[in-house]
Amino acid sequence: MFKLALIQMRVTGGAREENVARAERFIATAAAAGAQVVLLPETLNLGWTHRSAVSEAEEIPGGESCRRLRAAAQAHGVYVCAGLVERSGARCFNAAVLFDPQGELLLHHRKINELDIAHYLYSTGDRLGVVRTPLGTFGVMICADAFASGQVVSRTLGLMGAEVILSPCAWAMPADHDNTREPYGWLWLENYGPVARDFKLWIAGCSNVGWITDGPWAGRKCIGCSLVMGPDGQPALRGPYGVEAETMLLVDVAPGRSQAPGAS
Repeated sequence: MFKLALIQMRVTGGAREENVARAERFIATAAAAGAQVVLLPETLNLGWTHRSAVSEAEEIPGGESCRRLRAAAQAHGVYVCAGLVERSGARCFNAAVLFDPQGELLLHHRKINELDIAHYLYSTGDRLGVVRTPLGTFGVMICADAFASGQVVSRTLGLMGAEVILSPCAWAMPADHDNTREPYGWLWLENYGPVARDFKLWIAGCSNVGWITDGPWAGRKCIGCSLVMGPDGQPALRGPYGVEAETMLLVDVAPGRSQAPGAS
């Protein structure tokens, strides 16, 4: 069993220094609270679909944001999973990394099931992997990867042996969304639950909070509601809703599963 921290932090579009510094502070706080794994949101350095990606996206693992998150993992002795905007040659990717407590890059994922409205900015991902660690076998996906047709991304990670899937996210709603009338989260419950139950694994989705100020969804709000689904297909943790609902959430995760469906 290990303690997982979900960092439901504010992400400000285009404000790389501010965002990365906030992530560093939260990593330190999580480690001090006993977390062994820290999960941060999607595109935390620049914000989802913010036009700054064109000029400010950085290489992985050589970019400044990546180096600083790696250093934070090493300094505090924790695993760190985070979403970053990546530059690779002439292309940008909506990417995620997983560092171990020694600062080694274990996984580098690129979002596969990006929303159509973001294809003008991010190229389609080209990789999927898992990694075995002393805490369990981890896989990484990003946000909408979870509802790819047939849940193919998360189910493939399950078939590859993932016991815990970490998913940086940016869950957004229209500015006038009323959560009391239309409670947020059914999409993730419907897509995390069956996969978690079928493969007896954990899925953790961590969303940012704050306003989207640029791109096709400018004016929408990211609202948190971060979610951890247990291997029984039921929520083990649900974060608070709101554009100002910045918080750290802690949950105990116990990897370990029976054979995957169809295995012999």
